[in-house]
Amino acid sequence: MKSSFYREKWSDIKATTVDIEEITHLSRQIAHSFMDAYLKDCHYEADYIDLLCEMTTFSENTDLTGMAAQALFRIIIESLCDDFEDLQTETYNRVMAQLISFCRKLPSGQELDRCLNDFKIFDRDDLLNRIKTIRMDGKHLSRQRNVKKILLLSRVTIGADVAITSIIIQRLAGLFPDAELVLIGGTKLDEIYGGNSRIRLQTVDYNRKGGLIGRLSSWQLVLNIIQQELAACPLENTILIDPDSRLSQLGVLPIIPEDQYFFFDSRSDISFAGNMSMAQLTNTWINKVTGQEDFRYPRIWPHSSNLTKASEFYSELKKCGARRVIAINFGVGGNQRKKVGWRLEKELLLSLLQEPDTVIVLDKGFGDAELQNSNLLLTAVKENGFATQDAVFGTALDSNISRGVIGLQTRIGEIAAIIAKSDEYIGYDSACQHIAVALNTPCLTIFAGSNNMRFIRRWSAFGPNSCQIVHVDTLTDPSSIEVEDIIARIMNERRAGKDST
Repeated sequence: MKSSFYREKWSDIKATTVDIEEITHLSRQIAHSFMDAYLKDCHYEADYIDLLCEMTTFSENTDLTGMAAQALFRIIIESLCDDFEDLQTETYNRVMAQLISFCRKLPSGQELDRCLNDFKIFDRDDLLNRIKTIRMDGKHLSRQRNVKKILLLSRVTIGADVAITSIIIQRLAGLFPDAELVLIGGTKLDEIYGGNSRIRLQTVDYNRKGGLIGRLSSWQLVLNIIQQELAACPLENTILIDPDSRLSQLGVLPIIPEDQYFFFDSRSDISFAGNMSMAQLTNTWINKVTGQEDFRYPRIWPHSSNLTKASEFYSELKKCGARRVIAINFGVGGNQRKKVGWRLEKELLLSLLQEPDTVIVLDKGFGDAELQNSNLLLTAVKENGFATQDAVFGTALDSNISRGVIGLQTRIGEIAAIIAKSDEYIGYDSACQHIAVALNTPCLTIFAGSNNMRFIRRWSAFGPNSCQIVHVDTLTDPSSIEVEDIIARIMNERRAGKDST
């Protein structure tokens, strides 16, 4: 479909009372049409991107602009990022450079434009040339370098911060034991890293559901933090590690002079083998950059208070007669493609409860939809004759339970502490699988929503203990999914994991 067709439809919508549903449908059609042309013969339809940029910035009402931003990011940008191919990475850079160039010309983009000018970035080609140079950059980080401060950008999502950022923290803390470590990211990071006194958190939240200008404004907040940090430590004694962060839009936006900037190109198809997990890839990159051969597994450092409460909770279950505690989380961070469905979740809980003296701690999740889903699961378990109970983290159980499901509504640091004390963890591809392996808890991941082999290998949990996956093809023919077969495979993998320990 020609872009002129969509532009006429957009003009018609703007000429009347703007309807969110119409914007949602039109923006998704435009985004999918861009991908249609790209997938067919790598054709890049710039007019589609410009039109989506207009739809994400035409109003200050984020309810109206947010739907177009979601289409732009989820359908185009995230698809390009998930393939781990050089061509898609280059196309992502092209899309991002185009939308940044669009936004800097808007009245609301004046500060964005000023910041880019400060870095001598004046147009789209400057952005593209810079990121191309950075991806080819082979500079060395010597341990002899006088590093007094290490600035580290968050990956924004908790799972990626565990799988990648925690390894960078461990490796660089060992190489530069006297340097201050400053992690720049969201407030939730304190819950999983707050127990490590070496790490100081500088808070900046990235709005993954906001409009285009709002997402880019996070970069400007990071620049302000960098200036604060450099006021206390000279530039020549500072380095910044960018692990392909959303805060820099995966390296497209400049952060600091390039002599102090080290970029982990986690989507590269050139430098590293295609069958590595993110944990292995990160270690390989640090080995290459520093010239120091070493390896660290993902790790987190929860607050000791949460670990103490989880230990007391676990001890209470043991006193009640439970012999095995399984932590489960069916959350998917808003990405419904990663879910297999309610029936699988129900049947899995019932199958696990066939094992004597087993207590399942079900993290009820975040948001109304996940909470409702968890409550329905608890009701189904109770209707099948097993005990259920709602509990609050850090408080005593209402009654003895040695076999059944406990529904627990938690924060990320609290469920991390529960997972640390559990005998095993089961869930979809989400942050909790990476948290489990970081805490040496045996883990099984139900991996759905992608048939891309490299994506699955990259994002599978990787740790010293048992880390199995059961892949479910929910894309080819969802109606043919056999829940009983999936349950059987899960049970077989659990058995194999126990036999290998």
